[in-house]
Amino acid sequence: MTAHISRAQFLRGDFRGKKTVIRPPWSQDEPVFTETCTTCSDCIKACPESILLKGRASYPVVDFENGECTFCGLCAEVCQTSSINKLPDTPPWSLKAVITDSCLAKKGIVCVSCQEECEQNAIKFIPVAGHIPAPDINISSCTGCGACYGSCPVNSISISQGVSA
Repeated sequence: MTAHISRAQFLRGDFRGKKTVIRPPWSQDEPVFTETCTTCSDCIKACPESILLKGRASYPVVDFENGECTFCGLCAEVCQTSSINKLPDTPPWSLKAVITDSCLAKKGIVCVSCQEECEQNAIKFIPVAGHIPAPDINISSCTGCGACYGSCPVNSISISQGVSA
Protein backbone atom coordinates (compact mmCIF):
# COMPACT_ATOMS: atom_id res chain seq x y z
CA MET A 1 0.00 0.00 0.00
CA THR A 2 1.35 3.39 -0.94
CA ALA A 3 1.15 6.22 1.59
CA HIS A 4 0.01 9.57 0.26
CA ILE A 5 2.19 12.29 1.68
CA SER A 6 2.03 16.04 1.36
CA ARG A 7 4.71 18.17 -0.20
CA ALA A 8 5.63 19.40 3.29
CA GLN A 9 6.07 15.82 4.53
CA PHE A 10 8.26 15.05 1.54
CA LEU A 11 10.42 18.11 2.16
CA ARG A 12 10.77 17.16 5.85
CA GLY A 13 11.98 13.72 4.79
CA ASP A 14 8.83 12.01 6.06
CA PHE A 15 8.57 9.63 3.08
CA ARG A 16 6.32 7.18 4.91
CA GLY A 17 3.90 9.84 6.15
CA LYS A 18 4.36 8.94 9.82
CA LYS A 19 5.25 12.36 11.24
CA THR A 20 1.76 13.76 11.17
CA VAL A 21 0.60 16.99 12.69
CA ILE A 22 -2.86 17.45 14.08
CA ARG A 23 -4.92 19.93 12.11
CA PRO A 24 -8.06 21.64 13.45
CA PRO A 25 -11.19 19.50 13.72
CA TRP A 26 -13.10 18.97 10.46
CA SER A 27 -9.97 19.74 8.42
CA GLN A 28 -9.72 18.35 4.93
CA ASP A 29 -7.20 15.58 4.24
CA GLU A 30 -3.64 16.86 4.54
CA PRO A 31 -2.88 17.33 0.81
CA VAL A 32 -6.17 19.20 0.26
CA PHE A 33 -5.74 21.16 3.48
CA THR A 34 -2.26 22.42 2.65
CA GLU A 35 -3.33 23.20 -0.90
CA THR A 36 -6.40 25.25 0.10
CA CYS A 37 -5.40 26.82 3.44
CA THR A 38 -4.23 30.41 3.01
CA THR A 39 -2.61 30.51 6.48
CA CYS A 40 -4.77 33.54 7.29
CA SER A 41 -4.87 32.51 11.00
CA ASP A 42 -8.59 33.26 11.33
CA CYS A 43 -9.13 29.81 12.85
CA ILE A 44 -6.31 30.37 15.34
CA LYS A 45 -7.83 33.69 16.42
CA ALA A 46 -11.32 32.16 16.69
CA CYS A 47 -10.34 29.23 18.93
CA PRO A 48 -11.69 29.97 22.43
CA GLU A 49 -9.53 27.23 23.95
CA SER A 50 -6.32 28.62 22.39
CA ILE A 51 -5.23 25.16 21.27
CA LEU A 52 -4.65 26.21 17.66
CA LEU A 53 -1.18 27.53 16.95
CA LYS A 54 0.85 28.40 13.87
CA GLY A 55 2.82 25.38 12.83
CA ARG A 56 5.29 24.80 10.04
CA ALA A 57 4.74 27.23 7.14
CA SER A 58 2.14 28.99 9.34
CA TYR A 59 -0.48 26.26 8.88
CA PRO A 60 -2.67 25.82 11.98
CA VAL A 61 -1.91 22.88 14.25
CA VAL A 62 -3.56 21.62 17.41
CA ASP A 63 -1.50 21.75 20.60
CA PHE A 64 -3.15 19.86 23.45
CA GLU A 65 -0.58 21.30 25.88
CA ASN A 66 -2.83 24.36 26.01
CA GLY A 67 -6.07 22.51 26.71
CA GLU A 68 -8.73 20.43 25.05
CA CYS A 69 -10.92 20.82 21.99
CA THR A 70 -14.57 21.46 22.83
CA PHE A 71 -15.61 21.03 19.19
CA CYS A 72 -17.34 24.40 19.21
CA GLY A 73 -16.89 24.68 15.44
CA LEU A 74 -15.73 28.30 15.43
CA CYS A 75 -12.60 27.39 13.48
CA ALA A 76 -14.78 25.96 10.70
CA GLU A 77 -17.17 28.93 10.79
CA VAL A 78 -14.40 31.44 10.10
CA CYS A 79 -12.56 29.37 7.48
CA GLN A 80 -13.23 31.09 4.17
CA THR A 81 -11.52 28.44 2.01
CA SER A 82 -13.30 25.35 3.41
CA SER A 83 -9.95 23.89 4.46
CA ILE A 84 -11.86 23.32 7.68
CA ASN A 85 -15.32 22.21 6.64
CA LYS A 86 -17.84 21.18 9.31
CA LEU A 87 -20.53 19.18 7.59
CA PRO A 88 -23.71 18.04 9.40
CA ASP A 89 -23.35 14.67 11.14
CA THR A 90 -19.63 14.54 10.36
CA PRO A 91 -17.24 13.64 13.18
CA PRO A 92 -14.55 16.25 13.79
CA TRP A 93 -11.69 13.78 13.27
CA SER A 94 -10.61 10.21 13.89
CA LEU A 95 -8.21 11.08 16.71
CA LYS A 96 -8.12 8.81 19.73
CA ALA A 97 -6.20 8.81 23.00
CA VAL A 98 -3.47 6.22 23.52
CA ILE A 99 -1.94 5.46 26.90
CA THR A 100 1.70 4.41 26.69
CA ASP A 101 3.69 2.15 29.00
CA SER A 102 5.08 5.14 30.91
CA CYS A 103 1.65 5.52 32.59
CA LEU A 104 2.01 5.66 36.37
CA ALA A 105 -0.79 3.12 36.89
CA LYS A 106 1.01 0.71 34.56
CA LYS A 107 4.06 1.12 36.78
CA GLY A 108 2.15 0.34 39.98
CA ILE A 109 1.49 3.92 41.14
CA VAL A 110 -2.08 5.06 41.80
CA CYS A 111 -3.08 7.78 39.35
CA VAL A 112 -6.46 8.34 37.69
CA SER A 113 -6.05 11.92 36.49
CA CYS A 114 -6.91 11.08 32.88
CA GLN A 115 -10.17 9.40 33.92
CA GLU A 116 -11.11 12.40 36.02
CA GLU A 117 -10.71 14.75 33.05
CA CYS A 118 -12.53 12.58 30.51
CA GLU A 119 -16.07 13.97 30.14
CA GLN A 120 -16.92 11.20 27.67
CA ASN A 121 -16.08 8.54 30.30
CA ALA A 122 -13.95 6.85 27.67
CA ILE A 123 -11.15 6.14 30.15
CA LYS A 124 -11.83 3.71 32.96
CA PHE A 125 -9.54 2.02 35.42
CA ILE A 126 -10.18 -1.70 35.57
CA PRO A 127 -9.53 -3.42 38.90
CA VAL A 128 -6.85 -6.10 38.71
CA ALA A 129 -6.54 -8.53 41.63
CA GLY A 130 -3.43 -7.76 43.63
CA HIS A 131 -2.43 -4.78 41.45
CA ILE A 132 -3.20 -1.13 40.86
CA PRO A 133 -6.24 -0.67 38.56
CA ALA A 134 -5.17 -0.56 34.90
CA PRO A 135 -6.30 2.14 32.46
CA ASP A 136 -8.58 1.13 29.62
CA ILE A 137 -9.81 3.34 26.79
CA ASN A 138 -13.15 2.72 25.15
CA ILE A 139 -12.14 3.72 21.63
CA SER A 140 -15.74 4.11 20.46
CA SER A 141 -16.42 6.66 23.23
CA CYS A 142 -13.14 8.58 22.85
CA THR A 143 -13.53 11.80 20.88
CA GLY A 144 -9.83 12.63 20.82
CA CYS A 145 -10.57 15.95 22.54
CA GLY A 146 -7.26 15.93 24.41
CA ALA A 147 -8.63 16.60 27.91
CA CYS A 148 -6.71 13.61 29.24
CA TYR A 149 -3.49 14.69 27.54
CA GLY A 150 -2.80 17.76 29.65
CA SER A 151 -3.81 16.13 32.91
CA CYS A 152 -1.25 13.31 32.70
CA PRO A 153 1.62 14.11 35.09
CA VAL A 154 4.11 11.98 33.12
CA ASN A 155 3.00 12.74 29.54
CA SER A 156 2.07 9.11 28.87
CA ILE A 157 -0.93 9.97 26.70
CA SER A 158 -0.74 10.67 23.02
CA ILE A 159 -3.52 11.65 20.67
CA SER A 160 -3.23 9.81 17.37
CA GLN A 161 -5.14 9.28 14.13
CA GLY A 162 -7.48 6.33 14.01
CA VAL A 163 -5.62 3.97 16.29
CA SER A 164 -6.99 1.17 18.36
CA ALA A 165 -5.78 0.47 21.84
